[in-house]
Amino acid sequence: CRGWQPSVNAANHHTDRYANTELTVRRGQAFTITLYFNRARQNGESLGFVTEIGPSPSESHRTRAAFNLSEAVGSGWSAAQGPSDSGAVNFTISSPANAVIGRYNLSLRVTSGNQIFSRYLGQFVLLFNPWCPGDDVYMSNENERQEYVLNENGIIFVGNARYIEARGWYYGQFQDLLNICLTMLDLSLYYRQDPAMDVSRRGDPKYVGRVISSMINGNDNDNGVLLGKWQGSFHSHENPSRWDGSVVILKKWRQDNYRPVQYGQCWVFAGVMCTVLRCLGIPTRLVSNFNSAHDVDRNLSIDKYYDSSGRSLNIGKDSTWDYHVWNESWFIRPDLGRSYSGWQVLDATPQEQSRGIFQCGPASVLAIKEGEVDLDYDTLFVYSEVNADCNRWIVYNDGTKKRIYCDTEIIGRSISTKAVGSNGRVDVTANYKYPEGSAEERRVYKKALAKIFGSSVTEGRTDAPEGRSSETMRNPGIAGKFKLAEPPVFGKDINLILVLNNLTSDRKSVRVDMSASTILYTRRAVAEVLKAATSVELGPKQGKHIRVKIPYSHYGRYLTTDKRIQVTALCEVMRSHGLKLLVEKTIILEDTNIIIKLPRRVVVNRAVTLEISYANPLPEPVSRCVLLVTLMNQQVKINLARLAPRERSKIFFEFTPRRAGPLQLQVDFSCDKFSHVKGFVTIAVARA
Repeated sequence: CRGWQPSVNAANHHTDRYANTELTVRRGQAFTITLYFNRARQNGESLGFVTEIGPSPSESHRTRAAFNLSEAVGSGWSAAQGPSDSGAVNFTISSPANAVIGRYNLSLRVTSGNQIFSRYLGQFVLLFNPWCPGDDVYMSNENERQEYVLNENGIIFVGNARYIEARGWYYGQFQDLLNICLTMLDLSLYYRQDPAMDVSRRGDPKYVGRVISSMINGNDNDNGVLLGKWQGSFHSHENPSRWDGSVVILKKWRQDNYRPVQYGQCWVFAGVMCTVLRCLGIPTRLVSNFNSAHDVDRNLSIDKYYDSSGRSLNIGKDSTWDYHVWNESWFIRPDLGRSYSGWQVLDATPQEQSRGIFQCGPASVLAIKEGEVDLDYDTLFVYSEVNADCNRWIVYNDGTKKRIYCDTEIIGRSISTKAVGSNGRVDVTANYKYPEGSAEERRVYKKALAKIFGSSVTEGRTDAPEGRSSETMRNPGIAGKFKLAEPPVFGKDINLILVLNNLTSDRKSVRVDMSASTILYTRRAVAEVLKAATSVELGPKQGKHIRVKIPYSHYGRYLTTDKRIQVTALCEVMRSHGLKLLVEKTIILEDTNIIIKLPRRVVVNRAVTLEISYANPLPEPVSRCVLLVTLMNQQVKINLARLAPRERSKIFFEFTPRRAGPLQLQVDFSCDKFSHVKGFVTIAVARA
């Protein structure tokens, strides 16, 4: 018989919150088991253990280890006998800090002379160990380990660089997901191609992270967790904005026999990958990059196209997203050199294939900052996401293109992550690049270009796409920007001012073509909601204001859950041989906030009542109102009465917290006219 001592081992290994019942421990650290013998050990008998993992365990692959008591073996596994009591003998088993992670079979081996007897004892799960200095994922700061390994509540930063919003996300890595995460490894293309080799490499966090990045998306017909969708109708499937956490997604994936869940977008892919990596023991966090470039042709340049009236065109493969969310995981990089250790970018959103599979990373954050775009893995792609230059082109009716603007500073703004121990935002832009406009930033950009195109290439490439020649950009002598006359609120008219300034001492006549379209957060246009043209005379050094109004009646029906409108003005200086200025602004419409009111003190195992208020911000009534309230992975659906125009209402919600510590409550409000207005609060649950 055997005793796994689950409570003692789990407490020592920081695995006491896992919902699974089998022994779960971390590598590089001893655990204790108790064996009950029905007879005393005889002279000449020696005891040992055998650990095995994977379909073809072998010593050469480090997936099998046989070791006797108090014997040091090359595998790094060892065992020692502890105190015994009336047939019950305690044994301490130690794994190496670089052991393969996963589910092991453990057997007792009794050797007597030339005979060997084996007795199967059972299974245990071995995880990465951020508390062990010898582990590749070792993290020295306890507060950071609590945040990046043990915290089940997260914050995702969305919006745009000028209007950053926080969204709650429940990772729930301890909510009976461990078996799902281990199965995920066995469903990968890597495992299918060579099961024995794949399992043997699972001691390496950079390998495991890369495999998981390929498995969170279902683009390679590999039973991946999520399918992505960024446009069109979601029909009977889930709008990505509906998700509030990873647990329901991963459990639905398992229930549907590992068919991809529909649908996800970048923050969903990142949230689920964070859950899986934390569950396996790799310190991981979410990072949001604002003005994030998607450089398809890998030339460190993003090309954006407009027609001759300033309307954004959905042509070209490059794009700039208002924000993009990926993961950083913490581990060393002996393959690159110790200086590249620390945070590594992993991205599960299927943007481009890497070595034939939709996967991305791990890319060392330091390598990205230093422009080492030739280092493994996918460093060039991530470097361009935070540091590409942005070119804007006018496409004329005859198909010719003219570059009118190059912005070297717009890409990669306000790169953000959740603070350790709080819901605050930490700006980590300086981890990824030197200050925009600095000599160091341009030096690194030139280095990156040289690594791609050869040392003869200089910065500021102006090649037109598809081989067409472009004219040299000239300064039009005017400056412009859009300003909001008042905060843009969903359900109300939007009032803007286009401010134009003549920078010269010459009088200028300017033709202004304006366009506004609802867009996705990827900045792909959905529908045009405004088209207007005007002319303005600017005296020497004179500035003028042009008022622009976008009525709710024009934009309301065309908004997506992203609630974004992009406004452009193409300003042509007359009699100047075609000199043009492009002015652009993305507007995020503010939701009428969900308001959650808490009592002053919330205590474990005592009922608590919250007040949740919600509103209809529109000038028309709404019906089919539904409130979804989520606590951890438990969700309550509340059907509500219809709301009159501009009406606010409230409900009272009662629950009893069963565990002390931080608890995230999320609220999602939908109706027939709009959906997925979000609110969340983190509740500090005190001990009784």
